[in-house]
Amino acid sequence: MDYCSDFKYDLKIGQAKEQELSKIFHEKRIEVKFDRKAQDTGNIFIEYESRNKPSGITTTQSEYYCIVINDIYHIIETSKLKEKCRKYLNTRRDVVGGDNNTSKGILLPSTELIH
Repeated sequence: MDYCSDFKYDLKIGQAKEQELSKIFHEKRIEVKFDRKAQDTGNIFIEYESRNKPSGITTTQSEYYCIVINDIYHIIETSKLKEKCRKYLNTRRDVVGGDNNTSKGILLPSTELIH
């Protein structure tokens, strides 16, 4: 999109984006994940199993994930987050973690939330 310094044009675009966001949140299930270590490590732990049972992203009913890093809210469709995580299954990013290391998850590079 080309830059436009016309306020009316910018307002119209802004209002359209507000409507898009409203549609996302209207009656949608959103799971919010706050990962304290993500700001230091550059990775987000996306759990898929706990105590040898499916959990986290595997069992979620949410349509969207909201991952909070440094008070920035990254919203992604759950299906797209699953796609991003799948490519790391059975790699060095498929790790044990969580409370007492009883969970399995993917260390997803936080940069993948914006790509």
